[in-house]
Parts: sequence; C-alpha cells; structure tokens
Amino acid sequence: MSSSNPTVYSYTRSESRERAKLFRKGFRQALADCVDPDIKRKIERIDQSAAERGALELAALHRVQAEARHDLAAAKATERTAPRADKAAARQARKTAEERVRLAERAVHKAERS
Repeated sequence: MSSSNPTVYSYTRSESRERAKLFRKGFRQALADCVDPDIKRKIERIDQSAAERGALELAALHRVQAEARHDLAAAKATERTAPRADKAAARQARKTAEERVRLAERAVHKAERS
C-alpha cells in the first residue's frame, strides 16, 4: 500500500463523455473569458461520484488482496504439513495461491496509479 491515500476515480463511459464535453465547452469559454460556473459544478459533481465509486472499488480490491494473502498462508501451511503422497497437490495449490496474490497486488497497484 502507498503511504498516502490516493484518490481513485472510476468513471462510467457516459460520465467520461459528459466530462470531456463539459471540459471542451469550458475551455472554449475560458478562451473567450466568459466561463459559466455551472460547467465547473457539473464537472465537480461527476468527479465526486467517480471518486466515491473508485473508493468503493479500491476497498473491494484490498479485500480481495487480503483474502488472497490469507489463502496463500493457508496453502503454505498445508504444503508444509502434507504427507509425502500429497506434497505435489499441495505445492500446486500453493503456486496457484501465489499467482492469485500477484494478480490481486497488480490490480491494487494499477488502481492506485490511475
């Protein structure tokens, strides 16, 4: 996890289109020096809902990551205590759990960067 709390935005397609449209309109108005404050309010409203959705998604990713780490710990314990006949299956289960942890960590890092 990073040291600061990143703001994660998760825009829907329609929000992205609407925000881009509003941004272009605001940019043109800024060039003419007559910006409508309603445009800024609409963009902020879209950003706020995207930030709320992003925070929920990031929390869910952190839960998945914690579960994957827990499963990996259990798989390692199972592998260490498995009888010789079951070692190969336990080793494969551990490798699968390690891959799940890697995927979960990658998803969390990707979400925090965007």
